[in-house]
Amino acid sequence: MDVLNVILLEAVANAGGAVGAGLAAMGAGIGIGQIGKGAVEAIARQPEASNDIRSNMILTAALVEGAALFAIIVGFLAMIL
Repeated sequence: MDVLNVILLEAVANAGGAVGAGLAAMGAGIGIGQIGKGAVEAIARQPEASNDIRSNMILTAALVEGAALFAIIVGFLAMIL
């Protein structure tokens, strides 16, 4: 019975890690899409501030991407370990 519990626990951990990594990737995609949408709308309203808006958009997208990469790695580690 102990072997079955270990196998089941490992399967649940693998599934949880895969779901977590997938959700992190989807969340990053949605977040970066919202950032781009907001930047385009802001540039349409104030074209003279486009350079500032673009640089802030790139910085924010990079931060979201970094957090998503960290979450994906944690999900993969949950599957491996």
